[in-house]
Amino acid sequence: MITFAGVTKRYPDGTVAVDHLDLEVPAGRITVLVGPSGCGKTTSLRMVNRMVEATEGTVAIDGKNVRDIDPPTLRRGIGYVIQQAGLFPHRTIVDNIATVPYLLGWDKKKARARSHELMERVGLDPKLAGRYPAQLSGGQQQRVGVARALAADPPIMLMDEPFSAVDPIVRAGLQEEFLRLQDELEKTIVFVTHDIDEAVKLGHRIAVFQVGGRLAQYATPEELLADPADDFVRDFLGGERGIKRLRFFQELDAEQARDEAADPAAVADR
Repeated sequence: MITFAGVTKRYPDGTVAVDHLDLEVPAGRITVLVGPSGCGKTTSLRMVNRMVEATEGTVAIDGKNVRDIDPPTLRRGIGYVIQQAGLFPHRTIVDNIATVPYLLGWDKKKARARSHELMERVGLDPKLAGRYPAQLSGGQQQRVGVARALAADPPIMLMDEPFSAVDPIVRAGLQEEFLRLQDELEKTIVFVTHDIDEAVKLGHRIAVFQVGGRLAQYATPEELLADPADDFVRDFLGGERGIKRLRFFQELDAEQARDEAADPAAVADR
């Protein structure tokens, strides 16, 4: 579990990016931070791995204050995926994925074996292993970024608008692959997006931020669509809130049907 308790980020010029944030991110689930530009969602994400230091309050992982953990050690135990992947252009795909295992002292054979395993898991052709990032499409690069974040099997993943730079068709495919992986791996994921449709599709819980770094509402997708906390949340959800809610339940029904087809005995036992 990741806990934000009274967390504020104030810059030297007086700008408040995050304002007294209280939030609990449940273990093994996807929590989406969503809101307009400048609302503090990325700043909140980066305070988890201390890329940004909180001015006030406490960010804790399983009850331990992140300030008590050496930053490099902290970051090696947290997967991090950013927009446009952030790959090393001079390294092959297999070595990009193995970045954190190398830092942890894994030998090259073991690290590269892990890279090949993850390429298969995220749907990358093994033939791409010896290529460089510039030789891949945007969607392929994002898959490499996800694989790299998973390389050392971290319990926590931070994802900062990882799919926003690709076209809508590729983005939809990446979202489905991401949900499939999460079903298998059950990581604790904090996912930042400005797209409410993506938030509803991916999140087990959604934190809606408003400008000034204030948390406007924290709820499940169903609760958010059914009962927006105020006019800001209602406006952010948009005029098609009813359609979004219908789509949400249709996707739940489709997911349940897939589960029943895959394992009818397990469903009958519930």
